[in-house]
Amino acid sequence: MKIEILNVTADNLQAVLALHVAPNQVSYIENTAQCLEEAEECSFYQPAGLYADHTLVGFAMYGWFPGEGNAGRVWLDRFLIDEHHQGQGLGTIMLTALIDHLHHVYGPADIYLSLFEDNQGALYLYEKFGFRFNGELDINGEKVMVRSYSGNK
Repeated sequence: MKIEILNVTADNLQAVLALHVAPNQVSYIENTAQCLEEAEECSFYQPAGLYADHTLVGFAMYGWFPGEGNAGRVWLDRFLIDEHHQGQGLGTIMLTALIDHLHHVYGPADIYLSLFEDNQGALYLYEKFGFRFNGELDINGEKVMVRSYSGNK
């Protein structure tokens, strides 16, 4: 399977806007239109389409925030697999690719994300990848998780 993480451009914008999660997941993540608006307002965000064999299957938004922590923080701020592509193992495949991508783009760094603890599907996936709660809450009251770079190997 060929996996690609491609910037959102005019060429794929409409397809990215058409992505959506399952109805029971809507309360856990902003839709792609809201994410892209946030990316317009904050230059640290990088929105990307997630492709498997040239098919758009998901969306991510990530970035490096220099004002956070001692030396800035790498955030995987949004991650979703479209409802029509869920249940095929693509969450695991894409998260693996995203972590590798973030390390390639930002170098060896811890990766931060946040979620509501009752989002059990996402929590299970993130814990499987070594993300752990660090005791912080983000500005929306979501619990912050971190994947330590030193613990990746």
